Amino acid sequence: MRPVIPYVTAALLFGLGVYGVLRRRNAVLVLMAVELMLNAVNLILVTADTTVRAALPHGGQVFALFVIVLAAAEIGVGLAIVLQLYRLRATVAVDEVPLTERPEPAGRPGQEPAGSPGHARPGSAGRPEEAAR
Repeated sequence: MRPVIPYVTAALLFGLGVYGVLRRRNAVLVLMAVELMLNAVNLILVTADTTVRAALPHGGQVFALFVIVLAAAEIGVGLAIVLQLYRLRATVAVDEVPLTERPEPAGRPGQEPAGSPGHARPGSAGRPEEAAR
């Protein structure tokens, strides 16, 4: 078997995945590009296993299986993060995600803080156990 064709195909797939990670703004498309890169690595591992019989027989296939398991875990965690991001921000654009926490404003000058005794919590009006405290 000539390994040139699978290696070139894997290089093209990996390059397309890198382009997708660097250029896409949608988080789901970024995850798909990462999957494309992992599949390119799988292709390289299996091709190397079939062409080069080293001391480890079927070592490339075993490593490819580990990469598939890693990809499944990455998709599970990645999609959970994307869904939570969509619930919080109503968008999955990667460039709109704040990387640091912004400090919450303390309130307007002259206004009591939210935890002070004169400030009622939302939903506590009309409850007799809250009035007794």
